[in-house]
Amino acid sequence: MMTTQTLTSYQQILETLGIADKPGGFAIGSRYEEGNGPRITTVSPIDGVSIKEVGSARVEEVAEAIDAAVEAFYAWRTVPAPVRGELVRRYGDKLRQNKQALGALVTLEVGKIPAEAEGEVQEMIDICDFAVGLSRQLYGLAIQSERPEHRLTEQWHPLGPIGVISAFNFPVAVWAWNAALALVCGDPVVWKPSEKAPLCALACHHLLQEVIDDFEQAPDGLIVLVNGGREVGQAVAASKKLPLISATGSIPMGRAVGQTVAARLGRSLLELGGNNAMIVTPSADLDLALRAITFAAVGTTGQRCTTLRRLIVHDTVKADLLNRLKTAFSTIKIGDPREDGVLVGPLIDEGAATMMEDALNRAREQGGVVTGGERVTEGVPGGAYVRPALVEIAHDAEVVHTETFAPILYVLNYEDFDEALAVQNEVPQGLSSAIFTNNIIEAERFCGPSGSDCGIANVNIGTSGAEIGGAFGGEKETGGGRESGSDAWKNYMRRSTNTINYGTALPLAQGITFDV
Repeated sequence: MMTTQTLTSYQQILETLGIADKPGGFAIGSRYEEGNGPRITTVSPIDGVSIKEVGSARVEEVAEAIDAAVEAFYAWRTVPAPVRGELVRRYGDKLRQNKQALGALVTLEVGKIPAEAEGEVQEMIDICDFAVGLSRQLYGLAIQSERPEHRLTEQWHPLGPIGVISAFNFPVAVWAWNAALALVCGDPVVWKPSEKAPLCALACHHLLQEVIDDFEQAPDGLIVLVNGGREVGQAVAASKKLPLISATGSIPMGRAVGQTVAARLGRSLLELGGNNAMIVTPSADLDLALRAITFAAVGTTGQRCTTLRRLIVHDTVKADLLNRLKTAFSTIKIGDPREDGVLVGPLIDEGAATMMEDALNRAREQGGVVTGGERVTEGVPGGAYVRPALVEIAHDAEVVHTETFAPILYVLNYEDFDEALAVQNEVPQGLSSAIFTNNIIEAERFCGPSGSDCGIANVNIGTSGAEIGGAFGGEKETGGGRESGSDAWKNYMRRSTNTINYGTALPLAQGITFDV
């Protein structure tokens, strides 16, 4: 039962963020509407308490929102990029002022411990800082022309309004990765968040819209929010008015979005599932590895796309490391994420707990030995709490090749380093990977062309916790998309190759003569 104290706390968070009385179906800039779609009841995974009921958008309302973003694009694309960067800078400052409150909402709505929740908001701040600098560095190239008195160059121009489809496990940061870059690149943003985290989306939209309201050069409709279920996501993906769809979520979702966007010859930026592995070699620092493994495997209750799911350990160190892990997993504090000392909060819902239980049953059927994984019912406020699980199993068991979004770590063994690399790469997913070794040959091979086939390959750190300065994403069924740092900004722009003839002749390329 919700206590008065809890209700006040929930209400205070919403009021601090300015969304206690905001309709949540869809928002076009500063216009907030309930929407005519099905109602969404937001339930905290911490205790099962209903936080707030919001509306959702119907397909025709999605189309209206997208049309507003298109109109905003015609104005925003001509605003100088450094001016666009100033808008994003101010949003970063707004996030700094509201970091604790927004982090508290992330904890409330998806169950992250406060350190991880505020860390996610910090990612938003960091990507704003990155994007501000980027706004003065959207570089093209000067290319040597084969023709005399000709200049050959390329420029990057705004692409158009983009669609962002995000998942519950990072309810604010993934949108910010896309939105901060898109805005400095000249693109409005249409956001379809997870229906499990509509309040986080509403808060992010509202905070940014407050900045936009005070920014003279920003047009109405620069940011758009459309809450709802699968049909809303499909409407966003299918819209020919959105040249790019950035989608984060499961592999089946990515396949559906990718096929829809490809059918209209649009662009997809897909960041999908990960079945991430770490190799631990005989020379590894096991104390360091233990810390990295524990955070990577159980952080966010195993609900990160970069969560460590497969541990590939050399036979000579497996027994020692496994004993240490069993102790760590059995003593880690599980409970209400708002309590001091808690490191593992709840799964997002009962469905996630059922999937974990089913995966562990399949592992047992396939010869696995399971330690942990049981439900935790004592000392918790009522959500789906579980003990992280260790599973000793063969590397080629079917369950090992399927990602389960829960804290399950499959422990595999190897004898030869080539065998370890083969096991690392044999799954269909290819997001993040790591190796713990003090052998430079092993480290360089792992990062080289015959090593890890993932988009992220780390040495002596875990699989999760990527910095925003590097491009984030993976290969194979992870989708091939790249977000955040490096040159990921190019996703949000179109390239124009320009040839300028400043002479009086008209020489043709390839030495062609065509005199009239």
